[in-house]
Amino acid sequence: MEAAVVSEKKPKLLDRVRSDLRVKRYSIRTENAYIDWIRRFILFHGKRHPDEMGEQEISAFLTHLAVDRHVAASTQNQAFCALLFLYQQVLQRKLDFIDDVARVKRPAKVPVVFTREEARAVLDHLAGEYRLMSELLYGSGLRLMECVRLRVKDIDFGYCHIIVRDGKGLRERVTLLPERLRRPLELHLERVKELHLRDVAKGGGRAYLPFALRSKYPSAARSWAWQYVFPAAKLSTDPRSNEIRRHHIGEKIFRTP
Repeated sequence: MEAAVVSEKKPKLLDRVRSDLRVKRYSIRTENAYIDWIRRFILFHGKRHPDEMGEQEISAFLTHLAVDRHVAASTQNQAFCALLFLYQQVLQRKLDFIDDVARVKRPAKVPVVFTREEARAVLDHLAGEYRLMSELLYGSGLRLMECVRLRVKDIDFGYCHIIVRDGKGLRERVTLLPERLRRPLELHLERVKELHLRDVAKGGGRAYLPFALRSKYPSAARSWAWQYVFPAAKLSTDPRSNEIRRHHIGEKIFRTP
């Protein structure tokens, strides 16, 4: 009797893209954005497989974004990066120079900077953790996502500094913690710790751990050091693991007036 031949099903293209993005440690926001641009590229060309297309089709799509959709320069550049990743990293194809693309020009703008009085007036209209976050953005020079992703372990009250992990370009840096924010931040963390202990008592309290830390340090997810400084008010489902946990506060909520 002949042994049955088991044929392995080849993963779909977008699943391969997701897998490669995660192996290379791209953020989930970049992952979702790249997947969306690749999907749009395929639909724009009548659902043709990218293997059947190349530089000419990429040029046509990028030109369409600039001429017909009137996208911003950063948006067109993100779409281009997504397609470069698809062809060079996933499909393992070296692209020739892509020309004849209508590029969106980034207009020169003079930055608008608040005076101290204007910044203070804005802060005076905020309260609670939103004010504390705003003061950290202003006083410590944090980007919005760096602020919402802060972990307890990244704040050093002894040296009055904050360690920014996985900042823009996956770079780390140290920035100052203003002395006047030290006590308000300590009081805030006391309230956050009470929330964390309640989650642990209910069987939860596990924070998201980056990369392979979860396998290396299984108990770290529940430790106080790895909790977010600004946790969300409600539990949510992790889009990658489908685990229910308390993530950090959403940046869109913070932007809402």
